[in-house]
Amino acid sequence: MDTEAELTQRGHSSPESGEGRPRFALRGRRALPGWRAVLTWRGAAVLGVLCTTFLLLLSNFVVQPFLIPSRSMEPTLRVGDRVLVNKLAYRFGNRPKRGDVVVFDGTGSFVPEHADGNPIGEALAGAASALGIGEPSETDFVKRVVGVGGDDVVCCDAGGRIKVNGVPVQEPYVYPGDTPSKVPFRIVVPVGTLWVMGDHRSQSRDSRDHLGEPGGGMVPVDKVIGRADWIGWPVSRWGSHG
Repeated sequence: MDTEAELTQRGHSSPESGEGRPRFALRGRRALPGWRAVLTWRGAAVLGVLCTTFLLLLSNFVVQPFLIPSRSMEPTLRVGDRVLVNKLAYRFGNRPKRGDVVVFDGTGSFVPEHADGNPIGEALAGAASALGIGEPSETDFVKRVVGVGGDDVVCCDAGGRIKVNGVPVQEPYVYPGDTPSKVPFRIVVPVGTLWVMGDHRSQSRDSRDHLGEPGGGMVPVDKVIGRADWIGWPVSRWGSHG
């Protein structure tokens, strides 16, 4: 009788029976408090805010994505390309050089000064543009530097080429079939400004189109946002542009 009792007691407490652990496991599942799920969602929200803040700081001071909205820079840059604008390129005493592709604020040179609009709407649009998920500002442009301060820029010589300081410029980036310019001009670029043109000359509104306006189509150097160094999207076009 004692032997049977011992076997019975062992049977109830034996790990092999598995009766104790299922009860513990089920109790553990039901014991998950709801506040843990709340904390998980709060943690995800905080992480999202931190990531967005980091990206905004990065785009404001280091590298900013910029969506190409038009054909004016073909074949170098195509509609829908997202270029990464190097904001440090001209921060430490360096100046834009002939041949650089730059993004700049055209307010006062390419577009007139405008009255302030809805500050909240402008802030949201600016944030979306800075993150590369929205359309660029209507005052931001991307063009190639053709002349810098002090340059004498002439179009065109007998061979149809632009000359800078009397030297014909080789422009392999110009859209196939386009001439360097159908509009003849001769200008001396004021110090502290740039003369800029698109690579797709027949589709680009650039310095040539503002010759008779205040500023004469010149872009102040301090309006340059940065140099467009890399194509970040689409994946098939990753890398530095030509």
